[in-house]
Amino acid sequence: MTPQPLVGVRSIKVKLGLLVAASATVAALVAALGRSDGVPTWLTIPVTIGLALALTQLLAVGMTSPLRQMTEAARRMATGDYAVRVPDTARDEVGELARAFNTMARDLAGVDRQRRDLVANVSHELRTPLAGLRAVLENVVDGVVPDDPAVLATALTQAERMSSLVEDLLDLARVDAGKAPLAARAVPLAQLLRDAVAEAQALGRGVTYDVRVAPPDLVVTADPARLHQLVANLLDNASRHSPAGGTVVVRAEVAGERYRIEVRDSGAGVPAADRERVFEPFGTLAASAGTGGTGLGLAIARWVTDLHGGTIGFLDPEGGATGARVRVELPLEPAARPGAVPIPSSQEAPVSTPTAPPPAPVSPPPSITDDLLGGFWPERGVPARPALLLGAVGAGLLGGLVLPERALGIGTFLVLLAAGSVVLGASRQRRDPFTLTCAGLCVLLAATAVVRDAEWVVVLCLFAGAGVCVIGVTRGRSLGGFLLSGLMWPVAGLRGMPWLGRTIAAVPVVGHGAAVLRTLAWSVLGLVVFGALFASADALVAEWVDALLPDLTIDTFVLRAFVTVAVGGTVLAAAYLSLNPPRVERSTTGPRSVARRYEWLAPVLVVVGVFAVFLVAQATVVFGGHAYLQRTTGLTYAEYVHEGFAQLTVATALTLLVIAVAARKAPRETPSDRLWLRVALGALCAETLVVVASALYRMDVYQEAYGFTRLRLLVDVFEGWLGLLVLAVLVSGIGLRGAWLARFALLSGVVGLLGLALVNPDAWIARHNLARYDDTGRVDWFYLRGLSDDAVPALAELTGNDRVCALAGREVGGDDWLEWNLGRSRAVDALEGMREVPLSAAAACPGRED
Repeated sequence: MTPQPLVGVRSIKVKLGLLVAASATVAALVAALGRSDGVPTWLTIPVTIGLALALTQLLAVGMTSPLRQMTEAARRMATGDYAVRVPDTARDEVGELARAFNTMARDLAGVDRQRRDLVANVSHELRTPLAGLRAVLENVVDGVVPDDPAVLATALTQAERMSSLVEDLLDLARVDAGKAPLAARAVPLAQLLRDAVAEAQALGRGVTYDVRVAPPDLVVTADPARLHQLVANLLDNASRHSPAGGTVVVRAEVAGERYRIEVRDSGAGVPAADRERVFEPFGTLAASAGTGGTGLGLAIARWVTDLHGGTIGFLDPEGGATGARVRVELPLEPAARPGAVPIPSSQEAPVSTPTAPPPAPVSPPPSITDDLLGGFWPERGVPARPALLLGAVGAGLLGGLVLPERALGIGTFLVLLAAGSVVLGASRQRRDPFTLTCAGLCVLLAATAVVRDAEWVVVLCLFAGAGVCVIGVTRGRSLGGFLLSGLMWPVAGLRGMPWLGRTIAAVPVVGHGAAVLRTLAWSVLGLVVFGALFASADALVAEWVDALLPDLTIDTFVLRAFVTVAVGGTVLAAAYLSLNPPRVERSTTGPRSVARRYEWLAPVLVVVGVFAVFLVAQATVVFGGHAYLQRTTGLTYAEYVHEGFAQLTVATALTLLVIAVAARKAPRETPSDRLWLRVALGALCAETLVVVASALYRMDVYQEAYGFTRLRLLVDVFEGWLGLLVLAVLVSGIGLRGAWLARFALLSGVVGLLGLALVNPDAWIARHNLARYDDTGRVDWFYLRGLSDDAVPALAELTGNDRVCALAGREVGGDDWLEWNLGRSRAVDALEGMREVPLSAAAACPGRED
């Protein structure tokens, strides 16, 4: 049973006050602890919020769940299940309401049981004398006993009417008690309808019957006796309410995995307000009084329909016609009905007194996030997975031990690998090719922490890896799906709270807590005592211990605790997202296109025209030369290109947006529509590729004039990626077959980022700036000294004063094995034997370039 910490409080107002006070106190204490020990704010805030939410969830258990359980129980009671109960252990106002609800449920169950007993007993008691009366009257009518045949025939008719009523009542009792038999077999539907119509015609009510079955040889699986009873009752009801000379129409047809039987008469019809009441026992309408019905025919028809797993109901007449129209939908292959058991023959079947079913457990109540996210992110039915919880805790502990006070390196990669393994292990789609591809890319992106020392590249790769991770487990297919996947990661921490509670309750150690704690305590004691003895006795063991164990002094304990909670919580949220991914992609029938071609074509042609003006300007610069440019604008070529490449990059991105919107809104019904779409967007794509080439050329010229930097290199890569996407749009047929474009953009962007990390960007920047220095004599030593250790091998090739200017103040080495990094290792090798140059030695070196 889930613990309820505030179950003993008698007032819900006091509970709410305690909940707010406890959450606020914990949040304040955790925030103050982090601030006093120097924990970064970006780490303190999410951990504080997470712990406050966790405490709120813990204390709020049992406060509102009885209300949701009562809602669920009320729905079940509306279907006739009065055995349902809700927990009523709370001592507050909600608990009192729960106890009153349970009392009401017990009273309703008693009333319902009495009703069933009454029907069963009356039917059973009346059946024997009526059978004897019928036998005597049959003998009189047959002449075995002489009497007035007309009188006795009238008596026989009334007796048969009473016998039919008793049979109906017995059917009511059997179905209500859950013991109605269902002897299903193959039934030719057309023959069954003809037989039922023949019996209805024998009653001589003066109506005609129009029967049609499609297909004529339709064979269904059903209980023939029950199905015949259903049709006969519908025909009897229709014929009694039709005027003399009217027509009763009977139609039967297949609808998917089900079949329909529809009966229409030409009577007064059934008002919409009464269409449910007529299916209740004795639920005849006032307008039908005197037509001879017992009030049980339609009720039995509904019970037979339910027995087969179908539906029945009245519909509006078609085309403004009059009369009643009732439709029955039944499965072609009815499933076995739980609780339906055979009963003895109708003449000797004793009707036992029904007993109340045992209390049925109430399904878990929905959480508060069901109201916000339940539409596209259902939570119920997600199994408890203790292994995921333990894996997330393990990843958090590993992160707390490894990450604080260490540079990015092997330790970072190991933490990310452990976290990714937990997330992938939780995924139900881990064998899907797209998910596996994303997992492989995540490993490569995480490996950059081992290869590169440039934090800007590594951080970009880690953020990209996080995005690829959530997109891979949610299997997004569009830009909207990608964005929604990323937004749902932090929300998963709140959405998964009910699942976390079930998982904690399912952890095996919960039932063996004392034994586990004893085992853990003795194991830790043995490790500490004997480890300390051997470490103090052997210097080599002591070195190994120092290399393996982190600094666990009180100064770092708080920081490690925050990191542990942050890493463990993040991994747990991602694991829940992977175990129960939201439906980030909505199935739609397709985008709505505009009604007229000019609505999309005119704006696109305007953009094409603007691009054309720009291309004409570029051609003028090319053919007019630099002298024409300076004479016209007063700018050198380097100044001219400097002011344009950022705008061109934005223009390229916006062009892709224009293409996406136009391709979505343009109609494609006719070949002419598709031709205009291809021509207009093809021209725009071609112009965009020229703009991409111009932007890359401008950036190259600008870097040659002003130097190479990280931002300029990153813009180059981004612009090239946008150009690749434009080419992909062209290959896809200008948006006509581009369902793969979103995933292509994602994967190509990740591959581009990996390629950037592979070329060692800081070393590339250093080499190109040094080459420019050899050609022009201009260099920014201050910027080069700020590059990461990845650039040291290139800078170490310098000699004399240049070497001093490039490497002054550089300190490398001193990492433990968890901080090992290829870039830093190569820097140590490059500087081996070099005397450390103090930063003051670079005072005479040139400063920044403009």
